[in-house]
Amino acid sequence: MKILISDPLHEDGIELFKSEGFEVEVNTGLSPDELHKVIKGVDGLVIRSATKVDKALLDAADNLKVVGRAGTGLDNVDIPEATKHDVIVMNTPGQNSNAAAELALGHIFALSRNIARGHQGLKSGKWEKKQLRGREVKGKTLGIVGLGNIGAILAELGAGVKMRVIGFDPYLDAEAIKARGAEPVSFDDLVKEADYISIHVPKTKETTGLFNADTFKKMKNSAFVVNCARGGIINEEALCDALDAEELAGAALDVYEVEPVPAEARILCADGVCCTPHLGASTYEAQVNVAVAVARQISGYLKGGEPEFAVNAPK
Repeated sequence: MKILISDPLHEDGIELFKSEGFEVEVNTGLSPDELHKVIKGVDGLVIRSATKVDKALLDAADNLKVVGRAGTGLDNVDIPEATKHDVIVMNTPGQNSNAAAELALGHIFALSRNIARGHQGLKSGKWEKKQLRGREVKGKTLGIVGLGNIGAILAELGAGVKMRVIGFDPYLDAEAIKARGAEPVSFDDLVKEADYISIHVPKTKETTGLFNADTFKKMKNSAFVVNCARGGIINEEALCDALDAEELAGAALDVYEVEPVPAEARILCADGVCCTPHLGASTYEAQVNVAVAVARQISGYLKGGEPEFAVNAPK
């Protein structure tokens, strides 16, 4: 059986496929037309975030049985269409959760202590010691939207630096949220009470634009918002307007409405914004974890096992 790896994958995952007896083709950076040609005869497709698994690709595939995402987000996969084509879609939740949670906490500290601006100032010959007075996170309220794997780890980290942690998750009851280390509150109460809001939900119809002009007006003027989840959950234009109007103190973004972010994008020029280029899962440890996990899951399934972490159920 043949495995196609169309996005970069750590060598440990590739070697695991080979040790299980699969023919492995690593072919990354392909155009859609090129991918449509090489998908012929492929049993399993391994992707990250670059490959788009849409109807055209699924139509071109003549033997595809499983798509495995080395990571969590699946907004680049047409799951209903995959189901129609009898293709199982699976991801590897939890394998890069610690990396994403640590980045969110890092952004909280960066915002609180003006780390990015201080660095840029020094490079420009400025000594802004008096202008960059920061804030301590101890005793502040951290509001976490989404208490899945990443949100739960961040709750633990927040408590570790002596923050009050509150959380909202529409799919969890109060006891489950408490078990993940947060005080359960409504979304509106979280937005109003939090000094820091960190977003850890998938991008869906319900969450797209969840943080908009109305949301920012409800936040404290001294509050910060952090998004290491998916671009589009925050309306970037509304965020820039809110920052200009001093309706909140700052924001940190690792994900964007358009990626890569255009150099002229307003969000990159906004005061009080700390930006990173989608680094949530970009640690050495996480790259190994997701590669090995996706290889193990796909190998097991193609050899007759039950699909692990499948997000659909073809007939």
